[in-house]
Amino acid sequence: MQAMSPAAPQLDQVYGAIADPTRRAILAVLARGEATVGTLADRFPISFNGVSKHVKVLERAGLVQRAIHGREHRLTLNPAPLREAARWLEHYRAFWEMRLDGLEAFLAKQQRSTTSGRVRPTRPTGKGGT
Repeated sequence: MQAMSPAAPQLDQVYGAIADPTRRAILAVLARGEATVGTLADRFPISFNGVSKHVKVLERAGLVQRAIHGREHRLTLNPAPLREAARWLEHYRAFWEMRLDGLEAFLAKQQRSTTSGRVRPTRPTGKGGT
């Protein structure tokens, strides 16, 4: 399987951003539609400044876009970086499934060989004879 080489800094920022449960919750709110920083702050048990800092991390990762209309800052979800992160994970999921399928086939073959009598496990002999 060929190694993937996504834009590592972007991927690092995305995974860093979604590592925090508050930021994942903010993304879940934005997945339902546009919101202001103020309406987000009303939903969470942290300060407006705390929510604003989380939003900035999400913006740096490219997950949130901000549109400023006068004093109002409207936020929308940008799912493209999440798709890229999911693609990266999918590559390695497929790799490990292929490896695990190979292991399963090997173990099944070993089991068939053992039960058919072609391969007999050796038992250690010790004092006292069993």
